[in-house]
Amino acid sequence: MGLRKATVLIASISLIAVSGCTSSSAVTTEPTAKPDITIYETIETSSNASESTSAPTETTIVTEEAASMVLMIGDTEVPVTWEDNASVEELKTLAGNGLMISLSMYGGFEQVGSIGQSIARDDEQITTSSGDIALYSGDQIVIFYGSNSWAYTKLGKINLSEEEMTSLLSNGDVTITLICQ
Repeated sequence: MGLRKATVLIASISLIAVSGCTSSSAVTTEPTAKPDITIYETIETSSNASESTSAPTETTIVTEEAASMVLMIGDTEVPVTWEDNASVEELKTLAGNGLMISLSMYGGFEQVGSIGQSIARDDEQITTSSGDIALYSGDQIVIFYGSNSWAYTKLGKINLSEEEMTSLLSNGDVTITLICQ
């Protein structure tokens, strides 16, 4: 009767704090190295009790431990899935000590406000939907509670319903706060 036994041994794990959020006012566009974890796996097989083979194999799993950025609309923390791009990394750096941005209603479908400086951008023609967060002209953040088609750099998506987004954003100008943790 065949027997297969797998044993996983974690030889070494190096946790390196990778910071996308800093308290520095300097903005960097250099990619940050992510730590790797190497797992050694030994697989033993045998077709009968007298024969056994053992072959260690090496598997590398790339992990990502990045600082998270929180978005507050007024006093409400909203769940956001951030994009993995240079614009978001620069925004995290700016949000290191907290970044408050005053947004104004525009067009009945979005709120827009100045970041205070230009950051990296990679605009493309997109059609937004409720909850989308975008960079406009490299220096303005836009949060949508409706839809629009324009050239933006996508920053993230707020994970709330269209009704919840409309309730948060359609009743006048708001202030948002970005905080890195």
